[in-house]
Amino acid sequence: MKLPVFPFGAPAVAASALDSPGRRRFVAGLAAGGAIAGSGLWRGASAAPMAHTPRVLSGTEFDLDIGATQVNFTGRVRPAVTVNGSLPAPILRWREGDTVTLRVANRVREGMTSIHWHGLILPANMDGVPGLSFDGIRPGESYVYRFRVGQSGTYWYHSHSLFQEQAGLYGAIVIDPREPHPYRYDREHVLLLSDWTDLEPAALFHRLKQMSSYDNYYKRTVGDALRDVRDKGLAATLRDRGEWGRMRMTPTDLSDVNGHTYTYLLNGATPAGNWTGLFKPGEKVLLRFVNGSAMTYFDVRIPGLKMTVVAADGQPVHPVSVDEFRIAVAETYDVLVEPSGQDAYTIFCQDNARTGYVRGTLAVREGLEAEVPRTDPRPLLTMDDMGHGGMGGHGGHDMSNMKGMEGGCGGNMSGGGMSGGKSKGMEGGCGASMHGAGAKAGSMAGMDQGAMNSAPGGDPRLIDMRAMSVSPKLDDPGIGLRGNGRKVLTYSDLHSVFADPDGREPGREIELHLTGHMEKFAWSFDGQKFMGAEPIRLTYGERLRIVLVNDTMMTHPIHLHGLWSDLENDKQEFQVRKHTIDMPPGTRRSYRVRADALGRWAFHCHLLYHMEAGMMREVRVEE
Repeated sequence: MKLPVFPFGAPAVAASALDSPGRRRFVAGLAAGGAIAGSGLWRGASAAPMAHTPRVLSGTEFDLDIGATQVNFTGRVRPAVTVNGSLPAPILRWREGDTVTLRVANRVREGMTSIHWHGLILPANMDGVPGLSFDGIRPGESYVYRFRVGQSGTYWYHSHSLFQEQAGLYGAIVIDPREPHPYRYDREHVLLLSDWTDLEPAALFHRLKQMSSYDNYYKRTVGDALRDVRDKGLAATLRDRGEWGRMRMTPTDLSDVNGHTYTYLLNGATPAGNWTGLFKPGEKVLLRFVNGSAMTYFDVRIPGLKMTVVAADGQPVHPVSVDEFRIAVAETYDVLVEPSGQDAYTIFCQDNARTGYVRGTLAVREGLEAEVPRTDPRPLLTMDDMGHGGMGGHGGHDMSNMKGMEGGCGGNMSGGGMSGGKSKGMEGGCGASMHGAGAKAGSMAGMDQGAMNSAPGGDPRLIDMRAMSVSPKLDDPGIGLRGNGRKVLTYSDLHSVFADPDGREPGREIELHLTGHMEKFAWSFDGQKFMGAEPIRLTYGERLRIVLVNDTMMTHPIHLHGLWSDLENDKQEFQVRKHTIDMPPGTRRSYRVRADALGRWAFHCHLLYHMEAGMMREVRVEE
């Protein structure tokens, strides 16, 4: 089948001229400039490449055609999956309270498709997850989504079929509120971040299964060992190497796929494309950031400008001024900036492994650009980052009032001398065990959760690691962002502008461990892959607490479909409403859920290849 060429794409002949690009050229792509010059991207007096902003579709009736389109981001023409021929897909602009109708047609000749409306509260059969919400959309067929829009803010949509999200099927959603925003702005821009690879996504997944460390270019060498012996001594160096070896990991293992494979995009533009958003001096500009990546965390800053965060995952928060923020996959942040005093500012978004970046520009006119910062030094992981920094605070916890605590898989209480006299209702569906001599849990609130990490059950062949000391780490800016001289947003800075919308205390707890095996690239909840796991069952109307414990060495953005995730502070009090909860290694975080939507819902890590590898569960809300 001959595919249409994406407007930014080079004609097919360009591919033949680039039959064997070097690896670095492959990943640098259009940043090198030469190849893209033939594609028609370069124009304007400055000869700078001009990026586009996705088309905005407004109203209540929409026709979205999912099709195959050729694109060119790296000098190679490659196939993509697009909506109405656009990558990213068009921005959908709705109004809170309206009922929208979206007729989605599958124009791809082979393969099912779907669209999931990320973060939206809607009926289960409108959620767009094949196998749970509906059967999917077959080639040549259409599906009509119709639902009332009951919220406002910045969200996004993407395919939930195979690897189509990686191949380009994602776009932003902006929902205007019925009531005015609690803040004022003069203009706005949507900034959708994503990662592109010329590889077939299925081939990339196969590569991860065969060699999960393929993109880890910076493993320590003999020279590093000799330096460590000199600086730290032989015993400390051997101990350090032994600890990392037992985890089958290196301290440079920050991401599974990074800039050595990906070309990072901002609104579908490469760094050389330099997407540009305009402003007039003195204006207050709202920037709606969406991380639509498959696997990439971005650290975002605009040198010379403070950013005031006013919304997280579409929901308003008390304003907080920062220099930088980390945006996990699937999260959204709305920030206000007030550019003045210079004509151009760089929007700099580097990946968390410091292997690449994408940039755009805020400018008073097209064609301008500001200095682009260098990427920060590559951080090294520590045992503390992995939850192996010590088990302090074990003893002395009273577990006399652990009513209603449930896990997924049959817990056992093995702490010597532990008092569990009133631990009624405590279940560990994951084989949860609670260790620690003399442990007492009391009311749970405020306890040292580092002492309470429980051992996941499940298939031991799927688990090669377990964090020994976990905590919420809500005030941690993240690996690579600590002490960098900039004010970096943390989860502890985020507070909803409203009180707990439900108001009830959770009636029970479900504890789940994020588990994995690095070498096998196997990911799961509680050591159970999606296909072999029983659904998590919630009773309609109940209020419960979900506790996540990250036993793995990687970060996971966890998304529960159909229901809000009300993140708690370290005292287990309501703090901020989100749809995606980021879980760095060695963390134990909790959130409240109101089971107010009947049906079958997906619950998964939003790193696309982690989900595909098994880190997914079904949640059923039943009467």
